[in-house]
Amino acid sequence: MRSGFPAVPAVALWVLLGAATALAQGAAAPQRDPELKDLLQRLMGRPDCFADKYDREVWYKTMEPRLTRFVADHATRVDILEHVYCEAKRDPALPLPPDLVLALIEVESRFDPWAVSSSGAVGLMQVMPFWPRQLGVENQLVRVAPNIRMGCEILRYYLRVEHHDWRRALARYNGSVGRDGYPALVMQHWQRVWRF
Repeated sequence: MRSGFPAVPAVALWVLLGAATALAQGAAAPQRDPELKDLLQRLMGRPDCFADKYDREVWYKTMEPRLTRFVADHATRVDILEHVYCEAKRDPALPLPPDLVLALIEVESRFDPWAVSSSGAVGLMQVMPFWPRQLGVENQLVRVAPNIRMGCEILRYYLRVEHHDWRRALARYNGSVGRDGYPALVMQHWQRVWRF
C-alpha cells in the first residue's frame, strides 16, 4: 500500500467481500463475480505508472483538450487522466487501452463523479455501490482514484472471461450481455473522440 492512500485498501475490501456475499445470495447483477476477489487483491500498491516524463507529457497534451468539454477544472482533468492511464496499465499481463477507458467513462457518466444510474451504480465508471452498504464502510465511489481503480479491474476481469472479446467484455461490464447497443456506443466514442 502506498502511503497517502489509506482508503484504497478499504475500498478493495468491500469490493471483495461484496462480490462473495452477492454470489452467495444468488444475485445476477453485473460486477458481482467471485473471481474478482483475487484480481482486486493484486491491484494494491503499485509504483508510478509512467515509464518516463515523455510518456506523461504526450498523454496529457493529447488527451486534456478532449476532456475540457466535460471537465472544467484543470486539476480534476489531470487527476482523471493520471488515474485512467495508471489503472489501465496496472496489469502488464493485460493492459487496457487508456483511451478506451475514457470512452467508457464518457458513456457511463459523462465524467460526472457524482453520477448515479437507475440501477444504483456510482461515479465515473459507474461501479455498483452494494459493497460499502453491506460492510458499513464509507462509500468512496465518488472519489476519482478508487472508482477508476475498481472500474478498470472489473473491465479487465470481464475481458479475460470473454477471451479478449472487447464487445462482450463491455456488455458484461454494463450488464447488457446479449445486446450490442452499449458496446457499440463505447466503441463509437472511442474511435471518434478518444482514440490515442
